[in-house]
Amino acid sequence: MDPVKLVLVGSFLILASAAAVTTGALPVDEVWAIAERVWPILVFVVAVTVVAELASIAGVFDVAASALARLSRGRTIVLWLLVVALATASTAFLSLDTTAVLLTPVVIAVARANGLSPVPFAFATVWLANTASLVLPVSNLTNLLAVHRLGGADAGAFLGLLGPSAAAAVGVTIALLLVIHRRELRGRFRPAAAPLMSDRVQLRIASVVLVVLAPLLVVGVEPWIPATAAAVILVALFAWRSPRVVRFSLVPWSLLVFAVGLFLAVGALEQLGLRAIVAAMTGAGESPLALWQMSGVGMLSANAVNNLPAYVALEGVADTPLRLAALLIGVNAGPLITPWASLATLLWHQRLTAVGVHVPWRTYVLWGLVAAPLTVAVAVLPLMIR
Repeated sequence: MDPVKLVLVGSFLILASAAAVTTGALPVDEVWAIAERVWPILVFVVAVTVVAELASIAGVFDVAASALARLSRGRTIVLWLLVVALATASTAFLSLDTTAVLLTPVVIAVARANGLSPVPFAFATVWLANTASLVLPVSNLTNLLAVHRLGGADAGAFLGLLGPSAAAAVGVTIALLLVIHRRELRGRFRPAAAPLMSDRVQLRIASVVLVVLAPLLVVGVEPWIPATAAAVILVALFAWRSPRVVRFSLVPWSLLVFAVGLFLAVGALEQLGLRAIVAAMTGAGESPLALWQMSGVGMLSANAVNNLPAYVALEGVADTPLRLAALLIGVNAGPLITPWASLATLLWHQRLTAVGVHVPWRTYVLWGLVAAPLTVAVAVLPLMIR
């Protein structure tokens, strides 16, 4: 779904929710409760998007990817594994959209500069953008929503709940990608020269900001606070060094409109009996079968509509930490089949098209039909031994 369509859908949902408020279907108190819950999350999304965009413009990701090529000493499989590590870290600390949108064109450029096929690197970024988004609360908007239902659990508690599942999901992803691309990842290459940076001051300051920001997102402080501080610093830096870069388009307006409309619309639907319907689909309890059912419904719903509305619609029946974890596994690691299952996937494909890399959706869907159920099924297993 492109930004224009996101705005149109979000605007429609906001208007429909306003009608629900007018008719009394959505109480005003419920609207305020939704606003109180989501405003810190939306502030974080805006701030971390601005930070990631400006860091990318400064060349942080380009320099990092180039350094990985030199570190690999010309071994293709080593470079790919280093890119996997970078994509996992980028997703964990800066969110899945950052990996899909900003890291994808960088690793494509590095692959081409070194005479390698870009496809294995492209699939590593998009699959890990989804499956590695189970690692930390800041990795995915769904996680930030889930933390609210976990009583405001910090990053340590979240990692304790979902860490083993995240490791399993990432491990399955890497194993599948290695099998699929085993021929393209053989051999060696001669590392290309490091890219020249036009403004080293921006590069150094942006790099320091990212290095400082990463641990601050997991120390128990509300994530929007350090993210906003980092965004302010980088905006001030670019206003000084490259004022033309500072523009309103840095803010993900389309996602904000869509998210606001979605939260309000689901709130109205819950008042009209949505919870009873999804409860019948997801069952109850924490038996192995019940957890697989919860995650399976989450995966199918995410691929049917999108992972964010799927999570928001289903979270009301994920009434225990284990059931909530199973739901997150389904909606985070499961959106690997349809193009619209996660916004990150659509943005990833747009970036590929922009740089001239052709990956047919047929290929993506066929591989995803294997990867999604297998990844979700294995990732749920650690929940069963808690």
